[in-house]
Amino acid sequence: MAGNTYKIHKGKGNKTSLFSILGNKLKIDVLFENGLPARYVPHTLFLTAIGIFYIGNNHWAEKTIRKIDKTRIEVEELRADYTSLKADYMFASKQSEVARKVKKRGLKESDTPPNKIVITKGEH
Repeated sequence: MAGNTYKIHKGKGNKTSLFSILGNKLKIDVLFENGLPARYVPHTLFLTAIGIFYIGNNHWAEKTIRKIDKTRIEVEELRADYTSLKADYMFASKQSEVARKVKKRGLKESDTPPNKIVITKGEH
């Protein structure tokens, strides 16, 4: 059995990345040779706080939009239920339907119109 070996890659020459090019051009390493300069700490903390606030606000807005969409769907379902129940109630409260339902209990619809009772001021 052969032992483990690794292969040395013979590439196309000196291949550099975008970040190495930017690092060489901007000379950022010079700023941090003696550690992080104290004058940049407040600005860095401020930008970090703004970034965290921005991310949190974005999450809150997306959560609120999801709640609004869920509520809108629920309202549409309730409106459809209300419409169908209202139609059922209007049908059941028609005079012909009421007469048909009370006929089973032995009641029947009156054929004579109601009498009007007139009271004069001196009678009561």
